Amino acid sequence: MIDSHNRNIDYMRISITDRCNLRCTYCMPHGIKLAEHSEILSYEEILRICNLAVSLGIHKFKITGGEPLVRKGCVDFIARLKAMPGAEQVTLTTNGTLLEEQISDLCSAGLDGVNISMDTLRPERYRSLTAYAGEMPDIERLSALCIEKGLRTKINTVLLSELEDELVDIASIAERLPVDVRFIELMPIGVGKSVDGISAQIVKERLSARWPDLHHVSKNRGNGPAEYFHAQELIGYIGFISAMSGKFCDGCNRIRLTGMGQLRNCLCYDYGVDLRDTLRSGASDSELLSQMEACILSKPKAHTFSHPEQMKETITMNQIGG
Repeated sequence: MIDSHNRNIDYMRISITDRCNLRCTYCMPHGIKLAEHSEILSYEEILRICNLAVSLGIHKFKITGGEPLVRKGCVDFIARLKAMPGAEQVTLTTNGTLLEEQISDLCSAGLDGVNISMDTLRPERYRSLTAYAGEMPDIERLSALCIEKGLRTKINTVLLSELEDELVDIASIAERLPVDVRFIELMPIGVGKSVDGISAQIVKERLSARWPDLHHVSKNRGNGPAEYFHAQELIGYIGFISAMSGKFCDGCNRIRLTGMGQLRNCLCYDYGVDLRDTLRSGASDSELLSQMEACILSKPKAHTFSHPEQMKETITMNQIGG
């Protein structure tokens, strides 16, 4: 579907849960008030929305959370979504802690790709950053396993000032594996408003010192706004999602469905449509479609992350869908 600013909206990010087994310092360090199970959309409700989304021209879906793999039935849901006529691509974003034990089933379900979030390579920092009591995932071994299984694999690293000394080491994974290592500027959402981040430009300069021939590639390597770079020594690619320093709203192609059934057209604003209440009131498909179309058509021209005082979003990333 084409929105009012002539952008083709063909991608939906779906949060299937607000729950997560980590407590990252920039997301939900003290936890949040979790939604009641009855408030969260059922898989059947999500699939109904996805089927209508396909009719609007949305053919690519990203499953997120919270941590999506903590929700029982996630694998079966992915299988059902991927089997839906018109659902061309289904991918998953995960923190990796539960991925290895479910990876074979996810592949059998038809999953096309996986984004693994990992901000540090050091176990002591990982524990401090995430408050996770379990074993830190071995991101390189886990990525290699995903690649072996045929999954398009990306590593997502949020640019935190306290972890600046590790960025070259993380990027170096692309020397050894055909992965996309992506650096994401911290967005001023929720707790993130009070955490210090790093500009992507600073990181580009650091990485260019390590790989002097690092250069921009115009090849599209995904559904999102990342710009990618390559060097002769790299097997994979290095990407940057520069929400703060490099606004990419002109090419934004996405909408988001929260676990509680709100269809959001921009991370920066708290308005959208409440599909859950519409669904549960016995609405017809045409009524739901009308609300979805209106949400897409009202998608704003641009976010205001560079002016946090103008932001209207009040919920956190685990509630919206990371």
